[in-house]
Amino acid sequence: MAKFYIPEAFNLFAGASSASPDASKHLTITENTFPKLTEKTAEHHPGGAIGAVQVGGLGLEPLTQNFALAGADSQTMALFGVANTQWTSYAVLRDKQGNTPVEWKVIAFGRLVALENSALKRGDLASQTHTIQEIMHYELSIGGNELYYYDFWSSTWRVNGVDQNQSSNAILRIPGVTG
Repeated sequence: MAKFYIPEAFNLFAGASSASPDASKHLTITENTFPKLTEKTAEHHPGGAIGAVQVGGLGLEPLTQNFALAGADSQTMALFGVANTQWTSYAVLRDKQGNTPVEWKVIAFGRLVALENSALKRGDLASQTHTIQEIMHYELSIGGNELYYYDFWSSTWRVNGVDQNQSSNAILRIPGVTG
């Protein structure tokens, strides 16, 4: 049966796991946009064909994650430009059929490449927007079930636990891959 999940609440741990209370942004996070998954494509219009085709399966476009915090956060600011930083996001999804909470978890290892402070204006809440790029590792799970797993270093791309790149990695003799 189809599931209908509604996001209710969310949190972000910046630069650490959930074991670090200073890294929790549950009181300041206002927005969290997870990486957009886009396949690399290229147009191919063969000389003998009437039309062109957009060929997919050429890899993944670079991943980017964005989030916004209310106020100013010196702990997050200190992570600017630091490579391979862990960013762990949690969300509570509500299963509308059974009214049960379900965990949505995203782990990304990347670099905070942009940090923008809003204009300061008396009576308005200031904020900071953040952009994470150079994401070398990405995981998304819902209810403890892995949906996506990406690792740049091992050239691993799993969807629903199935390695989409295993055969290619085995042929290329990429270390750590069995086939």
